Amino acid sequence: MGEVVLAAKITHVPSIWLSIHPGKHHGIRRPAELGLAEVGRRAKERGADTFVVADSHWMNSMSFHINGKARHQGSYASHELPHFIRDLEYDYPGCPELAALIGEEITAGGQKAMVHDVKDLGLEYATLVPMHFMNRDGDPIAVVPVGCNIYSSIDENRRVGEAIARAVLRSDRKVAFLASGSLSHQFPPNEVSSRYLDRISNPINEQADRLVLEQWRSGRIAEFLAALPAYNERFTGEAAMADTAMLFGILGWDAYTGHGEQLCDYFPSSGTGQVIVDFPIPDGLKA
Repeated sequence: MGEVVLAAKITHVPSIWLSIHPGKHHGIRRPAELGLAEVGRRAKERGADTFVVADSHWMNSMSFHINGKARHQGSYASHELPHFIRDLEYDYPGCPELAALIGEEITAGGQKAMVHDVKDLGLEYATLVPMHFMNRDGDPIAVVPVGCNIYSSIDENRRVGEAIARAVLRSDRKVAFLASGSLSHQFPPNEVSSRYLDRISNPINEQADRLVLEQWRSGRIAEFLAALPAYNERFTGEAAMADTAMLFGILGWDAYTGHGEQLCDYFPSSGTGQVIVDFPIPDGLKA
């Protein structure tokens, strides 16, 4: 019987990649670097053998998709921001068996899922940036990316999260689940975007994000979830907040009473709101 050993909301912003390279931006995301490394340390300490990543940059328009390749290997440059991320080499094992179970459980829940073993289906940076900090020492942990359908509802993604939890419990894997996406995700206009590397696009977005973090830290999860559809719409949730809805679907949705532990200070990046929060695992997800 498998178990979920870690569940976290994480950042993946490309300025983190800039932060580790020489130049004028070196070190600007050091707290996020350390926070991601801490998530990786906790996953390994808890015996994780697989990262399941809800990747908000693997954006799907039809169905729910899981990358079931046995090995993920390649070199990545961001199509969106090639001046931020390029020459990112990666090589991680996959887990076809768990990917297949996730696909089965999503389908059993009444939704359409597809599991892929496609030569040219590479990884996106919402997986690659976190993995660089979490999964680089010793034998790499297996990686199973799950796409985010940008036209799905909060409720659909809740059910996908519940399906992922059922799949993990059917497996023999110890899984660290990562909801890789931002809080508010409003980009500034192109003409001024270069001025917003360390700024939020709108002050009201930061106020809303900080309220969300207060709700998570104080265990007011049901209150947050009741407002999530409106928050997603009004504050331009990344990939329809699919990763976040999956996260709380795994944790038990509005029955979850855990208190999130914030692992880095909230920070703005190119107009968006970013953070890393680790959520305690409820007993029902443990072996």
